[in-house]
Amino acid sequence: MSGGAAALLTRGGVSDFAALEKSPLTPPGYVFPIVWTALYILMGVASYLVAVSGGDVKTPLTLYALSLAANFLWPVVFFNFEAYLLAFFVIIVLWVLVLLTAVSFYKVSPAAGYLMIPYLLWVTFAAYLNFSVYLLNR
Repeated sequence: MSGGAAALLTRGGVSDFAALEKSPLTPPGYVFPIVWTALYILMGVASYLVAVSGGDVKTPLTLYALSLAANFLWPVVFFNFEAYLLAFFVIIVLWVLVLLTAVSFYKVSPAAGYLMIPYLLWVTFAAYLNFSVYLLNR
């Protein structure tokens, strides 16, 4: 839900993104919705596994909710405000939250923790892309 809402809010800024200098490793635009769809499915399954585990899930699910909030904030800062350095700091916060979420999920359900690894890897790559845009377009 947060991804879809962020996509609706940032539609205008995405067209401006096409004109920016980008890293040669930047994938074509059609890759992003495919990857995010797969990631949201994995994240949803992971959060479900944690939620139904019967254990103490308050901290893991709170971290997860905070990561979703940061995930919502990043494209708004990056695409709408075109504040690429600030967006980089937001994505670093997101990365830390995803890592903490994955570790806390793993403690409740190892499978849930493993399901968060692709998300962490993608956010790592996205941070690189974000910083590249900042460096190439100052």
